[in-house]
Formats: sequence, structure tokens, C-alpha cells
Amino acid sequence: MTLQTILVVDDEPTNLSLLRSILSDSYRLVYACNGQEALAAVVKHRPALVLLDVGLPDIDGYLLCPQLRQADPTHAMQVIFITVYGGTEQEFAGFEAGAVDYIVKPVSPPIVRARVAAHLSLVRATVLERSYRDAIQMLGHAGHYNDTDTGAHIWRMAAYSAELARAAGWDAERCAQLKLAAAMHDTGKLGVPQAILRKPGPLDEAEWTIMRTHPGIGHDILSRSEAPVFQLAAEVCLRHHEKWDGSGYPDGLRGAAIPQSARIVALADVFDALSMARPYKPSWPVEDIVAHLKAGAGTHFDPWLTEMFIGLMPQLLAIKAQFRDVSSTA
Repeated sequence: MTLQTILVVDDEPTNLSLLRSILSDSYRLVYACNGQEALAAVVKHRPALVLLDVGLPDIDGYLLCPQLRQADPTHAMQVIFITVYGGTEQEFAGFEAGAVDYIVKPVSPPIVRARVAAHLSLVRATVLERSYRDAIQMLGHAGHYNDTDTGAHIWRMAAYSAELARAAGWDAERCAQLKLAAAMHDTGKLGVPQAILRKPGPLDEAEWTIMRTHPGIGHDILSRSEAPVFQLAAEVCLRHHEKWDGSGYPDGLRGAAIPQSARIVALADVFDALSMARPYKPSWPVEDIVAHLKAGAGTHFDPWLTEMFIGLMPQLLAIKAQFRDVSSTA
């Protein structure tokens, strides 16, 4: 098992030796005696955690702390001050500088070990969350890799979906999950031939048969994870082409039998598609899009959600304005 790396920054050999005796059995330690060495060590060793003294010979530790964090290539590194400077003002200065903890010397070995372990667990959680988000971004883009949709489409419609979910009463955590899950709604298009996805004209019946397999393909891919965000994405993938009147696919579900997550994404997806100029069509004016959504309420779309979505139009257009996409002019 690879040990996590901790950088210890102190100009007193006795302090370095003490921290070595406390931590070296559980972590890989690297050392620096001044600010210049510390900055170089961050770049070279990419430590998960820095134990930083305040009174260094070439720079104040409070000034060095933000420089160390800025130099960190991982953007996940944490800093703990270990110093003789106690008192409320000093501790406040340490936290203002960007540290996550402040330990006053002389140190207690059990306390040092406990605090180091606690903060390293937060580093691991941060790295894991970033990996999740990276995977979600890759799956979202992969679903449209051979499609004519732009990359901005998936993130706009994901933002629209979260806005509608919030209005429908979803809590903040669930809205955030839907925003991520919605971006993966077309993951199943990975299994559809490029010739079909990029066909400039209408699909024939045989091509539509193949196209209609993409919800199941996406569900099969995403449901392999037990993580809630991927389970929600699998649900959205499978059901976002179902229609309120039962005329959708893959299973012809009706009304409330369609998960609300998929009903939300269906509205957001159609709204964004209509608002985008594509090689085969111009973008629609907002009033025409609203008329289309109203006409589809009770057949394609959930009537209650449709009315709510239209009522959110100012917020939706504000979200749209945040994205720069030359193919969208609505």
C-alpha cells in the first residue's frame, strides 16, 4: 500500500525529529527548512498534507500558506500550522491564510496523529469527489461524441433540470445529484452507430429501431455502479424518452409511472434542443418553444411540470445566458 505523503516545514531540527517519530510509521515524510524549499517540495512530491511552522527564516508562514496551496498541482492539499505562536489572533490568522487546522507547540503525539488522520480523510474524500465529477463529465461528453449536439448542450439542460427539480420541491442534495445525472442522459448513444447519429435527414424505421436501444444501453452501463448519482443517472437514461400518454420508448410507460427525474429531464432536453441552431434547423424563438411545450403537456410532457417549467422561463434564460455557445441564439 502506498503511504500518503506529508511535507513537514520547520527550521528547527528537534521539531523535525519529533514529528518524524510521531508520523513516520504511517506516512511518507518529506522535509523543508524554509519557504523556498517548501514550494519546491510541493511541486516535486505533491504532498496530501503540509505541517507548517509560522516562524521560518525567509518568510512568514501565514504568507507562505496560500503560496503553497496555489503551487499544489492536485488542488487538494491541506495545510496544518504547527507553531509556538498560540492565541486567538494567531489561530485566526492561520485559518485566514487557508489552513484547515492549527496546533500549538509543544505537541501531543496522539493529538497530532488524530488530526493528521482526520484531515487526510478529507483529502481522500475531495479527491474521490473530483474523480466522480471527472467520470461524470467524461460520460456526458462520450454520450454525444458522435452526435451533432454541442458539449454545452448537456450542461445547459442539466442546469435546467436542476432548476425545475428545485421548483418541484426536491431538496438541495437531490437537485445537485440530478444536475450531474442529467448530463449522462444520453450515455447509451455510445452503442449507436455514427452513421445514424450524424444522419442529416430523417431516420428510417430500421434506423429508429436501433436508435431506440440507447436508453437501455445507457441504463446497462450506469446501473453497474451503486453510487446514488449513477443510479439516478441510470433511471434518467432509461426513461427520458417515455411520454406522459404512453407513446414513448422503450416501454411505453404512462403518467406517474415514469420517474419524475426522467419527466424533468425530458422537458429540459427538448427545451434546449429547440433553442439551438443546428445544421438542419434554425433555433426557435422563445415564444414558439413555450407554445410547443404547452401543446405537448398531457401527451409528451407531465402537465404539472410543464406549467412550472414555463413559469421558470426568466430563470432558464438567465442560465442560458451563462453559457457561451454560438450555435444557440434563442
